Amino acid sequence: MRIGLFGTGTVGQAVGSRLVEVGHDVVMGARDAANPRAAEWAATSGGRAGTFADAAAHGEVLVNATSGAGSLDALAAAGAPNIAGKVLVDIANPLDFSGGFPPSLTVVNTDSLAERIQRAYPDARVVKTLNTVNADIMVRPDRVPGEHDVFVAGDDPDAKGTVRELLRAFGWPDGSIIDLGGLQAARGMEMYLPLWLNLMGTLGTASFNIKVVRG
Repeated sequence: MRIGLFGTGTVGQAVGSRLVEVGHDVVMGARDAANPRAAEWAATSGGRAGTFADAAAHGEVLVNATSGAGSLDALAAAGAPNIAGKVLVDIANPLDFSGGFPPSLTVVNTDSLAERIQRAYPDARVVKTLNTVNADIMVRPDRVPGEHDVFVAGDDPDAKGTVRELLRAFGWPDGSIIDLGGLQAARGMEMYLPLWLNLMGTLGTASFNIKVVRG
């Protein structure tokens, strides 16, 4: 599958490398086609680097792995015609580091970053997933022993099916992929981040996840 990936940071590099590893044709987009992080990633991963617009034009499926504060600007640079009709996997979190650490959220309660992206690009098929774990666990869930869960939310069932296939390719068992329903559920997924940050501080590691236990 041709995949356009937005974002050159830790999450973008981890997800992009794993996508190439499991057989996808990936272009990593950045604001500048000569972005050194993207170029280094391309040289070592087997993927390619380009602008946001290059990645969006290339991809049958698009992955937003930018920082949440820059997501809408990155998608604007990608261009609405290159986004229309495509599955857009949003794994970003709307974190605001302007007040230091821990960050706050720029969108809460009655809205989410994923919903803002969907409103800005109504022809896209936005699915929220993977934002509740760190980059290593996103792409290799077996780094955490035992059973644990990942969530998906979106308004298009077929788009969620495509995302479920990608998650299974990363190693997430089908029974560990919990569909939370429509894209409005992204609000809770994003608002989990303050708890995640507290857990990371308490546990002394980012290598953890949660399991939903049914009674």
